[in-house]
Amino acid sequence: MEATYTADIKPQNKGTRQLFQNPILEKLSRTHISVPLIIFSLFSSILLYWSITHTSLTPAVTMGMFVLGFVIFTWVEYMTHRHVFHMKIYTETRKKIQYLIHGVHHEFPRDKERLAMPPLVSITIATLLLLIFRVFMGDFVFSFLPGFLTGYAFYLSIHYMVHAYQPPKNFMKTLWINHSVHHYKNGEVIFGVSSPFWDYLYGTMKSKDGSSRPHLHHP
Repeated sequence: MEATYTADIKPQNKGTRQLFQNPILEKLSRTHISVPLIIFSLFSSILLYWSITHTSLTPAVTMGMFVLGFVIFTWVEYMTHRHVFHMKIYTETRKKIQYLIHGVHHEFPRDKERLAMPPLVSITIATLLLLIFRVFMGDFVFSFLPGFLTGYAFYLSIHYMVHAYQPPKNFMKTLWINHSVHHYKNGEVIFGVSSPFWDYLYGTMKSKDGSSRPHLHHP
């Protein structure tokens, strides 16, 4: 597999990086994890309320679309992390873009203020998704998008806990181990944070020593 810029970044256990000279832009590039979680929770709640009160969708359909949205997000999470955040570097411009959107996180993985997208970006993306999905999905969007955004909120929560806390002594410890391999062993494997399913499916699940774990399908 061709290496990306993040493969050359050495993780720092302390510190942060100033990304912008402009203090306003620098402030906007940071956020406390609670802010996007509150935003997505409110956004999802409002959409579900609208679905219940202003559409003819049955409770079963509403629940089914919510679950579908959640599952679809886990796939989007994997694909975005693998192909956007770890984009191949052909030019200096791509190198700078990758560092801004993800490389800085690999260099300072314990910087708690950069473990989620800034609020303005989160609100913009959620609104754009609503407008785009509404065109193709009609009223189904009001139950599908809440599931999708809940999936994102779940991902943010897991990602924050993995970087901010010690691993638990239960089945979820695997998520800590997997993400540690991605950050400290090999940044070109294990792209799923909230679930390892897609890594197994696409063959990017690796063990700590770099060897392949059993998977279902090669990309």
